[in-house]
Amino acid sequence: MAQENFTTPEEDKMIDDAFNEVLEGYLKSNHRKKVEIIKRAYNFAKDAHKGIRRRSGEPYIMHPIAVAKIASQEIGLGSTSICAALLHDVVEDTDYTVEDIEQHFGKKIAQLVAGLTKISGGIFGAQASAQAENFRKLLLTMSEDIRVVLIKMADRLHNMRTLGSMAPNKQYKIAGETLYIYAPLAHRLGLFAIKTELEDLAFKYEHPEAYRKISEQIKQTEQTRTAEYEDFAMPIRRILDNMGLKYTMKARVKSVYSIWNKMETKHIPFEEVYDLYAVRIIFDCEDASKEKAICWQIYGAINELYRFHPDRTRNWIGNPKANGYQALHMTAMGPDGNWIEVQIRSRHMDEIAEKGFAAHWKYKIGEGDEESELNAWLRTIKDILDNPEPNAIDFLDTLKLNLFASEIVVFTPKGELITLPNNATVLDVAFDLHSQIGCHCIAGKVNHKLVPLSQKLRSGDQVEVLTSQSQNPKEEWMEFLVTAKAKTRLRSALRKMQQPVIAKGKEIFNKFLELHEITDTNEVVTKLQGMYRVSNRDELYLLLGREEIVLSDYLVKALKKQSSSKGLLSKILRLPLAVVPKSKDKEPQETAEEQAAPINTKETYHLRYDETGSNFRLAECCSPIPGDNVLGFIEDSGEVVVHSVDCPRALALKAGFGQRLLSTCWDATNGKFLAHIHVEGIDRFGILQELIQTISTHMSINIRSLHIVTENEVFRCDLTVLVDDSGVVTELCSQVKRIEGVRHATRIH
Repeated sequence: MAQENFTTPEEDKMIDDAFNEVLEGYLKSNHRKKVEIIKRAYNFAKDAHKGIRRRSGEPYIMHPIAVAKIASQEIGLGSTSICAALLHDVVEDTDYTVEDIEQHFGKKIAQLVAGLTKISGGIFGAQASAQAENFRKLLLTMSEDIRVVLIKMADRLHNMRTLGSMAPNKQYKIAGETLYIYAPLAHRLGLFAIKTELEDLAFKYEHPEAYRKISEQIKQTEQTRTAEYEDFAMPIRRILDNMGLKYTMKARVKSVYSIWNKMETKHIPFEEVYDLYAVRIIFDCEDASKEKAICWQIYGAINELYRFHPDRTRNWIGNPKANGYQALHMTAMGPDGNWIEVQIRSRHMDEIAEKGFAAHWKYKIGEGDEESELNAWLRTIKDILDNPEPNAIDFLDTLKLNLFASEIVVFTPKGELITLPNNATVLDVAFDLHSQIGCHCIAGKVNHKLVPLSQKLRSGDQVEVLTSQSQNPKEEWMEFLVTAKAKTRLRSALRKMQQPVIAKGKEIFNKFLELHEITDTNEVVTKLQGMYRVSNRDELYLLLGREEIVLSDYLVKALKKQSSSKGLLSKILRLPLAVVPKSKDKEPQETAEEQAAPINTKETYHLRYDETGSNFRLAECCSPIPGDNVLGFIEDSGEVVVHSVDCPRALALKAGFGQRLLSTCWDATNGKFLAHIHVEGIDRFGILQELIQTISTHMSINIRSLHIVTENEVFRCDLTVLVDDSGVVTELCSQVKRIEGVRHATRIH
C-alpha cells in the first residue's frame, strides 16, 4: 500500500545534509573508512522509516541520523556502531527483523541492533518486575558488547535534547529516569561530557525556573570571571611557553546542575559558590611514556607561582579512576584570594575524560584490548545479576549504590588492588573476595592492626580478612555494608539460612487462617505487615517461625473484615501501572462525581485545598508546600500524593512508574503548611529573642518547634513554622537574614 505524508523537497535536503555531516565527521576520525556500508545502512533506514514522523513533526529518520552523529563524533565510535545507530529503531518500529539486518549488514551489526531492541522503550517496562528484568537486560548486554550501551547513551542524549515536544508528565518520567540511571551510568563509563549534559537537560525540565535563574547568573558574572581567569592564567602561560610545551589552557565553568546541587546541599546562595570554574591545562605529547612526568613538571611550575592547598591535590595519573579518568588536580590561591582548581592532563587523557573508554579505541593497536577496571566492574554487575534482588526497586537502588559511588583503592596483603566505593568496610572487602569469605568473616587487619568488620577503609589501606568456620552471616551486617556485590551476596546467604524458619512461619500462618476461616488475601497480609512493622510476607513468616510474634484470637475480627474487603495494596513496590479508582469500602472525601471521574494523566492536575478537604495528600518524605515545584503520583487507591520534584522518593517514582505521574499546579489554597528553616550565625546576647520576635510578632507566623545549639560562638537553629506557601518562607528567610549576626537562613526539606 502506498504511504502518504512523504517528505517535502526541503525536508529531503535537510535529511541528506544531516547524514553528510555524519559522514564528514567519520572521515576525519582515525577509524578505518567503511563509507559504503554506512551509506547502505542510511538508505535502508530511510526507506524503512519512510512516511513516519516524530512527535515534533520532523521526519523520523532525523532521529537515527542524530544518534549516529552523537555515537560517532561525541563518543568516538566507528562504522559498525554508526550503522547500528542508523538502524536501531528499524526492528522495533517496522516489519523488518534482526535476521533481515543480519542478511544485509552482517552478524556484528545485527547483534548490536538486537541488543538495542532488547532494551528499547527506556529501561522500564509495564510492571515492577519487568523493570528490573529490563535493567538486567541492559547490563547483561553491556557485558556482552559495551557498544550497545554507548549507542543507547547517544539515543537517550538525543531524546533529552528534543524533550520539549513531549507531554509534561512524559518529560518528568524521562528526565527522572535519566537522572536516576543514565547520568550515573555515563559517569561510571567515563562519558563526562554526556553525563554533564544529561544532568543539565534533566534539571532544565524538572526545575525550569531555577535553571533559568542560575543560567542568567552565570552569564551576568562572565565578565568578572574572565578578568579573574586572565590575571591567574597569564603568569602560568609564560612558564608553559618557556617550557616549550604545545598546550591549550581554558576555564571550565561548573554545570548549572552542579552549581544548583552545591547550593542545595551546602544551603548557600549562588554568590557563595566560589569554585564556579576550574582551569584546565591540556598539553600535546607524542610519547605516552613522558605524559606523567610532564604533568608533574607543570604542577611544580605552578607551585612556584602560587600558594597551593595541601589537602586538595588529587593524583589521578598514578591511580586512575575506575572509569579510566586520568589527570593531576591541584588547588591554588589566585591573585584575588580565591581558591582555583587546576586540572593538568595530556590530550590523550583529555579525550578519555570526555569520551570515556571509546577514546581508547582511537589509540588501540592490533586486536588485543588490555584488562581494565571497567571489565572488573562489568564482572561485578554480572555477579549481581546472578543473585538478583526479588524486588525491583531494591534491585535498582542496590545497583545505584555502585553507579553513584566515589571510589577508594585498597590493597590485599599480596599487593593486589581492589577498587571500592567510598565508606566501604572490611566486610565489603571480604565479600568482594568471595561469598564464603564474607559469610565467615570475623574481623580484619588494616595496616597490620586488628579492626572490627564495620571498620571504614581509606585509600591506600592494606586489608587482610580474618575468617572462622563457626561464624555465620548476620542481618545487622547490612547496616555497614556499602557495595552492591556485598549486599547482594549477604541477602542471598541470609535467605538460604532463613528458608526453613520462613517455611515454618508460613505453615503457622496458613493454619491460623484455616482455623478461623479467613481467606488469604493481600489485604489480610498488608494488615498484619502494618501491625508488626514488616515490609513483606517473608519477614512476617520469619517472625512467626522464630516465635517472636504470635497470631492471637483478637486479630480474627479485623482480619475477616480485611479478607472480605476489596481494598487494594498501596505498597509502592507492587503498584500496577494502570490507574485504579478508589475502593468503594473506603469513605472517600470526594463527591461521587469526582470519584467516578478518572484522572487524565496527560492534563495538568489542579491541586485544591479548602475547608471541605483536598484532592491531594502531601508526601511526608519531602513535605512540599504551595508554591513549590511539585509533581503528583497516583496511588493504588486513586489518591494523588504530591512530592517535590527533586525528592529522592519521587526520583525513584519517575524512573519506575512514569505512567502514574501527573503534571500539577497549585490552585488557591486556604490551609496552613509546615516548613522547616535552618538558621546559622554568630552568637550574641539576645539573638534568640530577636529571632522569635521577628517571626512571631512582626510576621505573625506560628512557630511549632525550635531547636538551637551554640558551639564556639557559632549558633545553629532549626525551626518548624506554619505558613501559607513558599513565598512566605522566602520572605521569612529574607527578614531573618537582616538580624545582626545571622549569616544564613534557608529552608530545608
